[in-house]
Amino acid sequence: MNEWEWQVLEEATPLESVVVGGTEVRKGDQVRLQPRQGGDIFDLALAGQIATIESIEQDYEGRPHLAVVVEDDPGKDLGVLRQPGHRFFFSVDEVEPLGNHAPPGVNAAKDILIAGIGNIFLGDDGFGVEVAQRLAQRKFAEGVRVRDFGIRGYDLAYALLEGYRLVILIDAAPRRSAPGTLYVIEPELGCQETRAMLDAHAMNPLAVIQLAQSMGQISSRILLVGCEPATLGGEEGQIGLSDAVAAAAEEAVQLVSNLVAREQMNER
Repeated sequence: MNEWEWQVLEEATPLESVVVGGTEVRKGDQVRLQPRQGGDIFDLALAGQIATIESIEQDYEGRPHLAVVVEDDPGKDLGVLRQPGHRFFFSVDEVEPLGNHAPPGVNAAKDILIAGIGNIFLGDDGFGVEVAQRLAQRKFAEGVRVRDFGIRGYDLAYALLEGYRLVILIDAAPRRSAPGTLYVIEPELGCQETRAMLDAHAMNPLAVIQLAQSMGQISSRILLVGCEPATLGGEEGQIGLSDAVAAAAEEAVQLVSNLVAREQMNER
């Protein structure tokens, strides 16, 4: 999309919602990007990425376009400075709704946040990323948001200050059990066992929680869904999960879904 077209869309009156493939989407919803064949280098790079809708604009012919920011883009939190390099427009036939709805007029529901953590280049450290991507394809009730934070610790720290009732962190968690073993842990920052477990790799939940606490008050209840890794990539790194951890990923999807359902039932 050229600069003139981008300016036209920026000056248009935003729409409240639009129907994509029979599903109504609005500001704050997540979509998977599916650019048309024959696009430019940006289309190739963004294909398959998960993005959040910032606004729904109309071009000069009245056709709707979705203004999105990509979840894995480290420049997405730069505000107006990111435009247009970190904010993209897609037509309604170039996205797939993921069903994570936010309330009207709100970017993110302050209810439940599911946060995948990890580095896909360090073997089983990519567990949280894989599970978050699978969860993003499920349809949850309003108030549940799924995000793949990868290694973006600052982004996660800011999210912990946003007032979610419950935050579920998903990550590799070495506890000297059999690879693929799943845990549900409520971290206690003063507990030495918890500290030792979470300090086992670079972008760990404890460090992010402590960073968030240094910036403000965390009001959320926090749960960690952890998986015992078989390997964290070694010195040379490794792409892809081990067989044991890959087999545990779908079980973790169901586990997280059950935790969400239980939390929502307790609130009724």
